[in-house]
Amino acid sequence: MRIERLDHMNIVTTKLSDMVTWYEEVLGLKPGASPDFPLSGAWLHAGDHAVVHLVGHEGTPNVGSEVKLKLEHFRLSATGLSAFEENLISSRIQYRKTNVPGARMIQIQVAVPDGNHIHIDFEETE
Repeated sequence: MRIERLDHMNIVTTKLSDMVTWYEEVLGLKPGASPDFPLSGAWLHAGDHAVVHLVGHEGTPNVGSEVKLKLEHFRLSATGLSAFEENLISSRIQYRKTNVPGARMIQIQVAVPDGNHIHIDFEETE
């Protein structure tokens, strides 16, 4: 067996609407088709591929096994650094920009509405 790639992230959130809006407006992901599960949620796509699955949860945030196993962050690779950074600035979204030593990569770190953070990485040549 050989792992080819990470297919998607599944995130349980008490802020479903805010999270869908954030992923659409900040990262340009689009809601797309998903199976008819008996859950509230949204599958957010990059092109034809669902990369983030959001599952709505009512009640206290961080209940269940994720209390001890909380996702700290995940990474996305992207192109279009200038346009992305302009969008963050015009949307007044705080971020941190880092040149990753020895990796020839620029990393943009942003917080998402439910308290986690992600980083979006761009080739240094951008």
